[in-house]
Amino acid sequence: MPDQPSGTATGKRILALRQRLQDGQAALHQDYLAKGNASAMLRGRARLVDGLLRELWRHCAPPQAMALVAVGGYGRGELYPASDIDLLILLPDDDCRQADEEITPLIGMLWDIGLEVGHSVRSSADCLLEAARDISVQTNLLEARLVAGNRQTFAGFAQAMHDQLDIRQFFKAKRLEQQERHARFDDTAFSLEPNCKESPGGLRDLQVILWIARAAGLGRRWRDLTAHALITASEARQLERCERLLDHLRIRLHYLARRREDRLLFDHQEALAEAFGIRPSAAKRASELLMQRYYLNARLINQLGTLLLQNLGEHLFPAYHRHLAPIYINPRFQMQRDLLDVRDEQIFEREPRAILESFLLLQQRSELKGMTARTLRALWRARSHIDAKFRRDPGNRALFLSMFQQKRGIVHEMRRMNHYDILGRYLPAFGRIVGQMQHDLFHVYTVDQHILQVLRNLRRFSLPEFAHEYPRCSRLMSRFERHWLIYIAALFHDIAKGRGGDHSQLGMRDARRFCIEHGLAEEDTDLVGFLVGDHLTMSAVAQKQDLADPEVIAAFARTVQTRRRLDALYLLTVADIRGTSPKVWNNWKGKLLEDLYLATRRLLDGKTDRQASDGDGRQDEVRRLLRFHGLRPGMEAALWQQLDTAYFMRHAADEIAWHTRNLYHCPNAPLPVVKARLHQIDDGLQVMVYVADQPLLFARLCGFFSRLGYSIVDARIHTTRHGYALDSFTLLDPGRQLPYRDMTGLIEHDLVEHLRAMPPLAAVQPNATRLSRQLRHFPIMPEISIHPDDKGRYHIMSIVAADRPGLLYSVALTLAHHRVSVHTARIATLGERAEDTFLISGEKLLQPASRMRLEQELLEILQI
Repeated sequence: MPDQPSGTATGKRILALRQRLQDGQAALHQDYLAKGNASAMLRGRARLVDGLLRELWRHCAPPQAMALVAVGGYGRGELYPASDIDLLILLPDDDCRQADEEITPLIGMLWDIGLEVGHSVRSSADCLLEAARDISVQTNLLEARLVAGNRQTFAGFAQAMHDQLDIRQFFKAKRLEQQERHARFDDTAFSLEPNCKESPGGLRDLQVILWIARAAGLGRRWRDLTAHALITASEARQLERCERLLDHLRIRLHYLARRREDRLLFDHQEALAEAFGIRPSAAKRASELLMQRYYLNARLINQLGTLLLQNLGEHLFPAYHRHLAPIYINPRFQMQRDLLDVRDEQIFEREPRAILESFLLLQQRSELKGMTARTLRALWRARSHIDAKFRRDPGNRALFLSMFQQKRGIVHEMRRMNHYDILGRYLPAFGRIVGQMQHDLFHVYTVDQHILQVLRNLRRFSLPEFAHEYPRCSRLMSRFERHWLIYIAALFHDIAKGRGGDHSQLGMRDARRFCIEHGLAEEDTDLVGFLVGDHLTMSAVAQKQDLADPEVIAAFARTVQTRRRLDALYLLTVADIRGTSPKVWNNWKGKLLEDLYLATRRLLDGKTDRQASDGDGRQDEVRRLLRFHGLRPGMEAALWQQLDTAYFMRHAADEIAWHTRNLYHCPNAPLPVVKARLHQIDDGLQVMVYVADQPLLFARLCGFFSRLGYSIVDARIHTTRHGYALDSFTLLDPGRQLPYRDMTGLIEHDLVEHLRAMPPLAAVQPNATRLSRQLRHFPIMPEISIHPDDKGRYHIMSIVAADRPGLLYSVALTLAHHRVSVHTARIATLGERAEDTFLISGEKLLQPASRMRLEQELLEILQI
């Protein structure tokens, strides 16, 4: 609704109310900054809006039978600085006429004075119908509060809602809704940018409990629940403190962002820490200290929330939870329904070993679905008994080690142990990385959660129901003797992060010490130590080095030494990359790791260097493929006599066959030949370019693909004996704007025309790209290294920089200007960090001064 003319009575009223709203909100902000009272701020804004709404209601004078009702958080009497105003315009059931004429002026005026309103217009019958259909609507209406209008209409609606509510169904629905919400956040509160409202351990988890309690008539505040023996007074106070911290975080987030924002983004974390008065320590930033406080708060909410929901379930479903005698398990434990229960609440105090035994029982007995509330409380109280003496006890060590060897529940119980601070007490090194942030562009979890994600990925390799996900990994894991050793390596692979120094080597020492103390054989200790110390090696070789070079494979084989180590490292590497972030893993990375694995396995199995690279049998395999596609014997000879051994070693049989089928009839093609196809890994495009060599060709091709929005993840540059370029590119579309199949024809046509026309190359503008949000907070210092390979024939150039569109084109153009030829390009992107490796040659590389000038120019281009 447009603003009323300021000279009219309505216009003047709107201006006055708008000013009143602004002044009131400014006063609340100043009062909050001065006193830090979150409750006063939340309830003060609700009262401020109440007053404005009542005045507008009287001004608009809608029919007397209508009621203006606050719902949702506003109905609860709490409004955060940028929260919407959720309203229900309630109509009497006997008056279902259209109310638009009466309501539209009111809603328009609400927006005019500066309130963001979400509203619905319904009769009481409509509300009941919608509440029955949608649990979210039912929950919003549960907190309905009359603001203005007819009290009788509202009272009738409130009574009808109460009469319709089935508390048991409501409980089940809210639990299911919570599980689905947690799944959207990967069931962890420990992401690096959590949502303080919706993530596990956030405000919504607290609200779910209070909604259920309110619906069940058990009270509206935490202290009310103590009267029903659902929680202790101490736990009620803890929950109040947890809620207060989240209230402060969300209030300050809204003020900082100047809008509704519930995510603890990197953009706000430092400012939030400053607002909370947190100062950096010698080892950690202020934002890290703030986030660790948040994670501990979230963990406590999860712990107490589990207790409360369990107790609420017992209260609401007494027939299910009573009248059955507990089932005896052993002198320390019994089964109450399907939950593990202590026979004596002091058992953990008297026999601390029972702490580990409780988790082991959950693994061994599939009928157990969790622990009773009193068992969880007893665990939490007794965790301090896990001390140095406890850790030295051989019986405790045997129990802990056996947990990795069970058939089920390994990941679940490790997570539960971490959740209740048991894992970090038994392994103090693990305790130090709980809640520790990772300041890079590809990890999305804290260190402890990443480790548990890697453990989860490895565990899935061993379960038949997940064999379809990564068949090779599942086969290797099923054949791996004592595969639980890889689980131990996963637990230690990042355990030394944040200490300074090489975390792989520091972690290896921790892992070896653990293995020796827990009585592992020397062979197993060596395997675990190797996996932790070299857990980054395989991904680095696969993504940064030329896998067609026999020396690369031989060097990697010397590192792993045995087939058993190779299998274990491959499994850990796949699980590790997949555990960093859903965005980091792709099929292309999987193919590189698999190629390295297979080539190294052949070498370790006794093949020669050439056999390991599959050079001996590759041409025969290509000929078989050509016959399958209908080419007569000998048709490939004219083309192949122009190709050298390096070409056949660098390309797979399927790729050589594809090249040959398109080029056998035109080895001296007068015009460029461009062919595109879906990549064999079904993720991306392969593009072949065959053209008489021309200046700046690699730069020209990079520029073409960059303009189409593609990322080049692999480039193989080959020059034939008679001076033709036969180049292969693997492309990915990060934005997935168009299906890859739809782009093949366009690329084939447009690239041919581009190579025929040879237009001038566009100038490089490295600083034109806008920085992403992540890069602003985790800037990357560009690095470049150029050094000769072992034989001195080529140089290896490695660059590290912030990834951006056109980066490779900028590098290629600079190399071309220095008359440096590119033979292969291995492009690795980790989050927004580009780590690219090139095999290059050129006379200027042999001259130190010229090489230094090239490095300086490249650094300028890489700088953002």
